[in-house]
Amino acid sequence: MAKTVTTIPATISRFTSLPINENKKRRTAGYARVSTDSEEQFTSYEAQVDYYTNYIKSRDDWEFVEVYTDEGITGTNTKHREGFKRMLADALAGRIDLIVTKSVSRFARNTVDSLTTVRQLKEKGIEIYFEKENIWTLDSKGELLITIMSSLAQEESRSISENVTWGQRKRFADGKVTVPFNRFLGYDRGEDGNLIINPEQAATVKRIYSLFLQGMTPFGIASTMTADGVLSPGGKERWNAGSVRSILTNEKYRGDALLQKSYTVDFLTKKKKVNEGEIPQYYVKNNHPAIITPDVFDMVQRELARRGQSRGRHSGVHLFSGRIKCGQCGNWYGSKVWHSTDKYRRTIWRCNHKFKNDEICTTPHLTDEEIQDFYLSALRRLLADKDEIIAAFEIAKDVAIDLSALTTERDELQNELLVVSELMHQCINENAHVALDQTEYQKRYGGLTERFDRAKARLEALTGAISDKQARQATIEVFLNELKRLDGVTEFQHALWYSLADFMTVYNKDDVRITFKDGTEIKV
Repeated sequence: MAKTVTTIPATISRFTSLPINENKKRRTAGYARVSTDSEEQFTSYEAQVDYYTNYIKSRDDWEFVEVYTDEGITGTNTKHREGFKRMLADALAGRIDLIVTKSVSRFARNTVDSLTTVRQLKEKGIEIYFEKENIWTLDSKGELLITIMSSLAQEESRSISENVTWGQRKRFADGKVTVPFNRFLGYDRGEDGNLIINPEQAATVKRIYSLFLQGMTPFGIASTMTADGVLSPGGKERWNAGSVRSILTNEKYRGDALLQKSYTVDFLTKKKKVNEGEIPQYYVKNNHPAIITPDVFDMVQRELARRGQSRGRHSGVHLFSGRIKCGQCGNWYGSKVWHSTDKYRRTIWRCNHKFKNDEICTTPHLTDEEIQDFYLSALRRLLADKDEIIAAFEIAKDVAIDLSALTTERDELQNELLVVSELMHQCINENAHVALDQTEYQKRYGGLTERFDRAKARLEALTGAISDKQARQATIEVFLNELKRLDGVTEFQHALWYSLADFMTVYNKDDVRITFKDGTEIKV
């Protein structure tokens, strides 16, 4: 018998999974996206929505579902595209058979995201039509075309990102400053785009700096601001210590600006990273009006550093916390409450390690009143000799705090680091593109590294020495200015304790010594 072949025709549409003779409309949705919030793009966004609504409804074989939209959202990933995610969920739930969109780049600029979504929908028999490229994803060559077009869209996005990054860094190099004004306390945007002082908010900034220099901690300042009903930089009623610390360390309040503190690591994920030296930074001096004078700003930075190194000495709970030292064991006094539940309740100060050592400290406890009396006694003796103290400092200050040699060497070292850094980058780049003798390369690169490390170590030591001298100078000048202002003192004042006294040392009731901020020690 001769072999025969009979063709059995397909009766189910591979596009709709329905019998080919069943006249059922495909449930069709549109997807529209624009990547910025500009007015021009908004017009484009509205036009896309209107176009796909009319386009889908005009087809007899399509049933309109909805036009899903994302406005002002990038297409490099799907993380924040709520309209896109909602459309995908509806499609996988069986409510959509076909998705119509303008182009591959509107759908996704990330090749992986694009292919993953297409395959996910394809498994459920859901098709995507890219109008500009005329690609139907259920077509046999659809995935190949999608891969090519998605890769091109991703490359275009990378190119745009690099151009934007270059433009931003060029702005930084030219000293053009931008800040998030809606979350930046103290300044508004001026007509020229630069910073102008907001008087009401500037008063809050000045108050924060003042409270910190009076001894309060960032947490204590945050609690005070919250209790007083002052709105935070983000417009919230509750402050936190991080917001206060950010204000205390932001150089823009002294009229300067450090640019490129962070940068975008990956244009697809938009992940940002703190700049720790990977790319250049730019420091712009006198860019805008200052709210805090440079001297006060520098004083706050030194106080922050001192508190960070004091290993728990500083406390903002009480003005005497971390300011009274035990002359016997060297530890700090802390407050203790006696008779806490009866009418004899009182607070005293004693050595925190009084009973923690094998040998009990014999230094006495003190009341608030006794501490104040000791300080007033020492302050009156200091004021009696204030003319001699001021005169002695005026004679010695130019010699004792001469920074000219240190600053000259510092500037030379900074230039040296810039030169060596550029030579190192050139060396690495040359080795990456040209076949060099690796022994010779390592010798050359090692010499540059050694030169760089030597200059960097010396610069760090110089910077520390300059900072210490400036801190000492600023502390003494504040002390002397306060001393010049005083003619006499009749009662204890918190401000004078903070501005003049460094700490008190207690040996016994007959030997209490006050060390003032100029280094003078007076026994009372």
